[in-house]
Amino acid sequence: MISVTGLVDALGPGLLRLVAPGRDAQVHDVVLAEPGEAAGQPGEIVLGAGVTDPAGAVALLERADAAGASGVVFKSPLAGAPEVIAAARRLAPALVELQRDASWTHVIWLVRGAVDRAHAPLPGPSGPQDDLFALADTAAEIADAPVTLEDARSRVLAYSGRQDSTDPARVSTIVGRRVPPQVIAHLRASGVFRRLARSSDPVLVPAGPDGMLPRLVIPVRAGGEWLGSIWVVARTAVPPDRVRRLADLASVLALHLLRLRAESGVARRVTADQVRAALQDGSRPVPAPPPWRVVALGDRDETEDIRRRLDLWEAITHRYGWHRPLLADLAGTIFAVLAEPGGDTAESGTTPWLRHVLTRVRAHDRTLYAAAGGLAHSPDDLPRSRAEASEIAALVGSGSLAPGTVLLEDVWDAVVVERARRAVGTALLGGPLPALRAHDEKHGTSYLPTLAAWLDHYGDPKGTAQALAVHPNTLRHRLRRMTEVTKVDLASPQKRLALRLQLSALEAHP
Repeated sequence: MISVTGLVDALGPGLLRLVAPGRDAQVHDVVLAEPGEAAGQPGEIVLGAGVTDPAGAVALLERADAAGASGVVFKSPLAGAPEVIAAARRLAPALVELQRDASWTHVIWLVRGAVDRAHAPLPGPSGPQDDLFALADTAAEIADAPVTLEDARSRVLAYSGRQDSTDPARVSTIVGRRVPPQVIAHLRASGVFRRLARSSDPVLVPAGPDGMLPRLVIPVRAGGEWLGSIWVVARTAVPPDRVRRLADLASVLALHLLRLRAESGVARRVTADQVRAALQDGSRPVPAPPPWRVVALGDRDETEDIRRRLDLWEAITHRYGWHRPLLADLAGTIFAVLAEPGGDTAESGTTPWLRHVLTRVRAHDRTLYAAAGGLAHSPDDLPRSRAEASEIAALVGSGSLAPGTVLLEDVWDAVVVERARRAVGTALLGGPLPALRAHDEKHGTSYLPTLAAWLDHYGDPKGTAQALAVHPNTLRHRLRRMTEVTKVDLASPQKRLALRLQLSALEAHP
């Protein structure tokens, strides 16, 4: 199932906007409001297609509330009327705004596609994805030239036949599934992307590097949002009547791109829900064979909200070949579940793959890191691996561990000490530390750091003096003075361990 909020997010701001969330109920269908009849049923989104004034909108919201409907959709600007918003905030159904120039028929088609995808989120060919290649062939027939369909990130979604008559740039684009960097630079320098993002007018692109032929680009837009483009290899000028037909085809393509994005968003949300449930209590397996490893994906400069951070990591995983990443946000942290097949395989979604990815992306952003818990051999082990990943992430975030790809096996000692430090706390139960700390605070001495260094260096005077940057004679004098302040018994291994743990806790909370 999918909630109203999830549905609006999946279809995107170019079509829908959530004005008031209501109870954010689940959605399983969409219906048109009929005059004089009940406004929907539980689980249904009601479309106020015939409502034109705020009074009618409030009345429909009240009828939908009485019927238990999940939400009501009105077009802009009606959905933003103050009295309509006030009514929605006191009632259970969500209030959703539809862009002014959108078609109600298209909304029904897109919503039902997203709901269907939520019921059956398994990977496989989808209707919109298959249709894109047919649309590319149609565009090629209209233009009498080879065509690619690309999204707003210059990724190839589909392409027509006859690509053998194009240039090397087009071949590289299709093989690599995205536009080559040197071509992107040429397009940016020509101002192509700025024009596509701001206008619905066709764009003529001049010839470019590496024998690139001229292009005719038709923007694909919906509700003012730029979704993608139709790219035609234009060896000769495309006649105006054919350009108009391509523009008409772009409006059809926009619907397919919206539905494709909606289905992708729903599938991503369903996967995140599965991963989240698995990480919380191990109640659900993840769609990958065990063993697994839970990884906290972080940024030491986490100023962005959780949604933007999740988008960042999704973009990174997709960029490096993990097209169905097992990602979820939980308690303010982004988690991934990696497969652990053994060996040095660099297959996407594995630990060696992540290490390679982090090496690449940290060359541009040194704040990114991955903190990996121990292996999970069954779903019951996943919460434990998540907790370990969170502990390591906290140590990286505090600066106790260096960022990068940090595995539990490599930093287990730091985790053990941190757990003990938290358990010990700052309440000193006895021993010499209360008296030594009081003396340091009153007289400005450094007995606590001296004792910590002495324990760290196994009582080696030379190593301890070097760590403290003092002369060995100064160290001996301090040790002698410490025994005059209080009894310091270091003969017992247990007492030495207890003292070091207490000192570690004090160091964490000076």
